[in-house]
Amino acid sequence: MANRYPIEFRRDVVAVARKHEAPITQIARDFGISDATLHTWLKKADIEDGVRPGLPEKDAAEMRELRRRNRVLEQENEILRRATAYFAKDHAPK
Repeated sequence: MANRYPIEFRRDVVAVARKHEAPITQIARDFGISDATLHTWLKKADIEDGVRPGLPEKDAAEMRELRRRNRVLEQENEILRRATAYFAKDHAPK
């Protein structure tokens, strides 16, 4: 899913929200986003900054890629295992 808002915009909104000069609902309304979106951005920013426990986006993306690669390798191994069994039955000693 493509991000609807540019990263610079998100950073700016989070910076304004962290100043605590206005309520979150007002900041969200001023920037034309929902309260839930702003809360999500704040949580993600806290994780990225190490304030809140969690997996930063860079690490999460790497983890997704490694899991995808692992899945592909497991499929390739299964194909090779089946091919070996198929060809081995033809050459079994009699």
